[in-house]
Formats: sequence, structure tokens, C-alpha cells
Amino acid sequence: MAGRFAPRSAPSRSVPRQAAADEASGALHRPESQQAPGAQQASEALTREWTPPGPLDLRLVLAPLRRGPADPTFRIDRDGSVWRATRTPAGPGALHLTDRGGRIGATAWGPGASWLLDQLPTLLGAQDEPEAFRPRHRLVAAVQHRRPGLRLLRTGLVLESLIPSILEQKVTTDEAYRAWRLLVRTYGTPAPGPAATLFTTHGLHVMPDPRTWSLIPSWEWHRAGVDAKRSATILRAVRVARRLEEAATMPLPEATARLELIPGIGPWTSAETLQRANGAADAVTVGDLHLPGIIGHALAGNRNADDEEMLTLLAPYEGQRHRATRLILLSGHTPSRRAPRMTRGDIARL
Repeated sequence: MAGRFAPRSAPSRSVPRQAAADEASGALHRPESQQAPGAQQASEALTREWTPPGPLDLRLVLAPLRRGPADPTFRIDRDGSVWRATRTPAGPGALHLTDRGGRIGATAWGPGASWLLDQLPTLLGAQDEPEAFRPRHRLVAAVQHRRPGLRLLRTGLVLESLIPSILEQKVTTDEAYRAWRLLVRTYGTPAPGPAATLFTTHGLHVMPDPRTWSLIPSWEWHRAGVDAKRSATILRAVRVARRLEEAATMPLPEATARLELIPGIGPWTSAETLQRANGAADAVTVGDLHLPGIIGHALAGNRNADDEEMLTLLAPYEGQRHRATRLILLSGHTPSRRAPRMTRGDIARL
């Protein structure tokens, strides 16, 4: 589920009070040379600063977007800054985010740069309401106290979360991460921006557009270790990409129904997608192999809990069940392993 791959986060900082003029909600700053009308060049950078409404742990908030340590669309530098490459409604873009002592500094490149900076507060959880959450278990309360910088992100982009979620269906995370990595590097495009920094150093790529996904030949899916069922689901999804992207602005029930109209997309995949695209605080990941046992162990001492018991345990958090789940996962209070890891397959060898 979203946030399982959690980085080691620096302690959250309280946000200093700023004068109203300084706040300006992080108005977009363009050098004079970039304010002339016309198409933005890929090498030009736009910048912005934004002050969150409360404590914010940058790496913790953005962790659900990272599909493994070698994700070609996402990087975390040693200084804690975050690099992200994505395909926006305005085109491909790259985003660099740094924590400047309570203010978030952002630099963006590419045709999607303005869109990325306009959406920065939303991405970092400005529409989230963590103060509305009321812990009902001591464990959850303790983690909430230790991690005040957790906010639920909202990308506003459905396909970029849907496709890797489909790749993660019923396989090991290593298999899914490898498939995402190979397909994005092969069929995506290098991220816009300073080539020496973004491409050579970080290897950042923007994922393919819907048409490119639809043109990937069957043998390339096979080479990436993606079986016909998952690749067919992705192909069905990209054919109606525009309709699926509309789900990013829908309430959770309607958004879930829209995604699950596609054969091959069920409750697990839709929840994993909408947790990221919509910032859905109540999107519960059901059908997961490990999650019910983790929730059952943490809240009731029952490592053999199923989806039904998990939902019963999370019932006091109705409306905030995804947030409760993230806090439980961040607690590290997971049952010890009793069985071998799921066997990794490799259909590419067949």
C-alpha cells in the first residue's frame, strides 16, 4: 500500500510564522528573461517557495511515489532533497524540492513546469486535514506524535499511479519495480532540465504517454516480466486515459467506480491509485497479502487477520482509514516472518 517503502525521515520542523506578504502562498517566481511570452524551453527553470500550514516531512509525504530504490521517475539526494519526473496535462516536467527550514523550495523544468509549481501545495498535502484525525489506539497515537510531518499527498495524476499499481498485482515488489524500471527507461523520455544533473547523474525519466504505452509490443512486456493479464489491463486503461484522469477530481466512491469499470482493475488497484492521485484519506487497500496481518497484529495481536477483521479494526477511523494504516505501517510494529518470502518469478526467461 502507499507509503510502505518509507524513507528514514529527518525530524519535522515547526513552521515559523511569516508575514502575510511573505506568505503569498508561494507565488511563482520567474526571472525576467523567462517572462516573455512563448514556449518555455526545456532547459529553463521556474522556481517557487511555499510555506506549509503546519509541520511537513518532505520525504515522508512523497515516499508513496517512489517505486523502489532505483525508480527512474523519483530520486532522493543525500541532502534530503527530492527529484521527481512526471507527465502533466501540459507535458513532461521535472521537479526538485528542498526543505528550507520550514519553507519548501521548488524548481521545475519542461513544458509541465508551471503546472507542477501551481500544483505544489496540493501535491504536498495542503488539502489534507491531519488535524481531523483522532487516534483510537495507543500505538497509533504514539506514531502520530512522533511523525507530525505526515500529510497525505495528492498528485492529481491518475495514470502515473495506476500503471505501476497494475504492475504490482500478484507479484513480488522486486518484480514489479524491475518491470516499471525497464519500461520507463526504454519507452519513456529523459526528464527535461539540466542534462548533467537530471539525466547523467540521476537518470530521471518521464513515463511514456498513453499512445506509447499502447504501442509497446508483446515481447517487450514479456522481457520486462509482465504477464499478458497485467499488460492487457494496462492497454485497456491507456485507451481511455482521459476518462480515467477525470477520476482525480471525483469523490472517492465515484473515482473508485470509474477506475473499476476497466476489467483487471479491482479494489486493491483502485485504492493504491487513489491514495496517491486523490489524496484519499479513506481509501483502504483490501486484497493485500500482508496488510491484514500487519493491522491485526498491531491493533489486536492477531497476525492471521483477514480483510474482514482488518476493516472491523479500522472502523473507528472511518473517513481516515488510509491515514491510520500509514501510521500503523510507520510504527514498525509488524509480525515476525514465519514463512519463506514469495517466490520471485521470471517469465522473461521463458
